[in-house]
Amino acid sequence: MKKTCYTLLFFFGIIFIPWISAAQVDFNKPPDDDLGNNSDAFQEAFFEALKQKAIENYDRAIVALEKCIDIDNSDAILYYELGKNYSKLKNFGAAEDALKKAINKAPDNEWYLDELYEVYALQKDYDKAIKTVKQLVKYHPDYKEDLASLYLRTKRYKEALKIIDELDEELGLSDVRDRMRNQIYTATGNKKERIENLEERVDKDPNSEANYLKLIFRYSENNEKEKAFETAKKLLDINPESQLVHLALYKFYLDDNKPEKAIESMKIVLSSAKIKPESKIKVLADFVKFVSKNEAYEGELIAITSKLTETEATGKTFVELAQYYLIKENPAKALDYYQKALKVEPNNFGILRNILLLHIDLKKDIEAEKLSDSSLERYPSQPVLYLINGVALNNLNRHKDAVASLETGLDYIIDNTKMEIDFYKQLSKAHTALNNLEKAKAFNEKVKKLEFSN
Repeated sequence: MKKTCYTLLFFFGIIFIPWISAAQVDFNKPPDDDLGNNSDAFQEAFFEALKQKAIENYDRAIVALEKCIDIDNSDAILYYELGKNYSKLKNFGAAEDALKKAINKAPDNEWYLDELYEVYALQKDYDKAIKTVKQLVKYHPDYKEDLASLYLRTKRYKEALKIIDELDEELGLSDVRDRMRNQIYTATGNKKERIENLEERVDKDPNSEANYLKLIFRYSENNEKEKAFETAKKLLDINPESQLVHLALYKFYLDDNKPEKAIESMKIVLSSAKIKPESKIKVLADFVKFVSKNEAYEGELIAITSKLTETEATGKTFVELAQYYLIKENPAKALDYYQKALKVEPNNFGILRNILLLHIDLKKDIEAEKLSDSSLERYPSQPVLYLINGVALNNLNRHKDAVASLETGLDYIIDNTKMEIDFYKQLSKAHTALNNLEKAKAFNEKVKKLEFSN
């Protein structure tokens, strides 16, 4: 609704600005509030209504307005105010009736129509809202966008697109209308028209990077990879400085078996200040995957990621590098990057868990015991921490402490048979070391029973 920003102006205008005639109304002025030469009782009741509305006593405001109407019902503003107060009380039927009376008395007052539109919108009565907005369009062109939105809500897609096209032609493109347009194309499954619209945009404005990028995305989505690739190369010819186009180009180059060009595009993406970190992470993941199968390019990966971690030290960047070194069976290097990731994201439990597991794998039992013990203060209900703590304690020959930790952790296991087996194995190991052979045997039996049942 377009009148919201005028509410205070309207309220104070009633009190302090001389009232104007209906013939002078335009959209940027408050409604006609000429109360004429009414009696003192009338004006007293009217200002009482305004006061009560201002302090949100809408019931009392309605009573005061009805007194005014009993004295003289000729002023449209009375029914307008009555409608607004009923709307505040969510008595939409009474609000609609009052506002219709106001409109009958002043059919050219867009404020009254706008308030009626709001009442219909609040009730999600879109058919009546459409009828009202059609009347409002002649007062203010912004209502055409509202009308398109209402057509979209009521699945009148052709009518919505027609208005969107008109507005784009009159006012230029907008993100809001583009979102509506894409909702329509998605709802109708009209991929052909969506692409044709973007192709037309490129033809009309061949220097617009945004139009090319949208078209590349839609071609790719529609599995028209050759057209997407050709469009990306065309954009690069027109705008050699484009960085965003390389988000698409590197994949095309990989598919086209041109690794050198793919690497170059990935380096541009990862070095770009214009590209969002989440997009860079996706590219880095593809880079890591590519290099893990093409070791000759490892130096390129190390060089670009070293630079990236200096300028944009995100936890996800370090995690991608850690996973790369895990693939390369270099757990020590992976641990180093996980630890860097944890410094950036100290509350990331997944990273913490991976560090602890690598400590165990690398036989860093003292570090594993200390870190798992301190972590239990923050995450006292995470069974994996008790398990790692128990493993480390067993490896350090602190078997009594291991039993205590493992028995505590058992209480937190929920529907995880594999973890339960690991706990029982460690408890059996601890009790065997403590020469509690009966308990060790009992836990071994539990392991066999669970393994057999699974």
